[in-house]
Amino acid sequence: MAAGANDPPSNAPGGPRAEPSAGSRRPRRYWHRVGASVGAIGLVLAIGTFGLHALASVSYLNAFYFESMLATGQGPPFPLTTGASKLFASAMAFVSVGSVVTGLVFVLGPLAGRLWREGIQKAEEEARRLERRWERSRDPPGPRGPGP
Repeated sequence: MAAGANDPPSNAPGGPRAEPSAGSRRPRRYWHRVGASVGAIGLVLAIGTFGLHALASVSYLNAFYFESMLATGQGPPFPLTTGASKLFASAMAFVSVGSVVTGLVFVLGPLAGRLWREGIQKAEEEARRLERRWERSRDPPGPRGPGP
C-alpha cells in the first residue's frame, strides 16, 4: 500500500520508529559499566575513610589518603596505633584492592574479549590463506602442450 496523505511522517509522533542497533547500545552499556565500577570503588573508599576516622582517630583527609593508598596497592602511608584500626585496615586492604581489580576487569574485560576474538579470527584467516598457498605450490603443473 502506498503512503497516503493521512499517514504520519516517519519522524512524527506515532510514526514508525527504527529500533536502536546493537552498536548504538554498546557505548551506553560501557558507560554503565564504568559508572558501576567507579561507584563500587567510591563506596569502598567511603567505608574505609569513615571506619579509619572512627577507629584510628585520624582526620577525614588522612583517613581518605590512607584508604586510597591501600586501594591502589601502595601500602599504608603511616603506622596505625590501635589494634582495631589495624584489623580494620587489613580487612579493607583486601576489600579495596579486590574492588579496584574487579572494577578494572568489569570495564576492560569486554574490550579484551573482543580484541581476543578478532585476533583469533585474523589468525585463522591467515592460516587458511597460507594453506591455500601451500596447496597451490604443491599441485603439479598441468599439461603444457604437445612435447617434442
